[in-house]
Amino acid sequence: MIDIEQISIYDLLPPNAQADPTVSAAARALDGHMRELTQKVKDLSFYRRLLDGKITDDEADERAWQNHIDFWDTTLPLEQKIQLLLKSKEFHRSKGTPGAIEDLVTILFGEGKIEEWFEYGGEPYHYRVTTNNPEVTLDRAQEFYRAVESVTRLSAHLEEVILSQTEALQLYFGTGMVVNEHIIIR
Repeated sequence: MIDIEQISIYDLLPPNAQADPTVSAAARALDGHMRELTQKVKDLSFYRRLLDGKITDDEADERAWQNHIDFWDTTLPLEQKIQLLLKSKEFHRSKGTPGAIEDLVTILFGEGKIEEWFEYGGEPYHYRVTTNNPEVTLDRAQEFYRAVESVTRLSAHLEEVILSQTEALQLYFGTGMVVNEHIIIR
């Protein structure tokens, strides 16, 4: 199999043209330019550059508009924008499912878990989100709510957001046991 990046124009010539020294020299001279063009064509592919993380903020914002990403904030870090762009088709396919909500919460706010109403005994068609990201505070609550609502089905309602936080505590336990026997001799 021929690798397109390693192909030579000389190899594509018919045998009678390869015998002509002028034509073969011209073909070999063009090989360097063809390799340059092949590399430039590879760089044109947006998704290849997206996977390599070589896109700009402006390109990410433009592609988000083209892909109709429901939740998009131009102030997000580039890494989160890239993750959203990579998952945009999956979000549209799985929109309205707990998996889509979990994926979005994980990308934007760290770890997150969705519990449907029947898992915790809530009202029908309600769900709650549990996250352990301390950045989901009252300041970012509106952004969090907007992000979750962008992939939620219309019949489902966000009941509550639970912020769980685990802290490492230095607890010390100690036990003691005293066995004492007193003997009094008179």
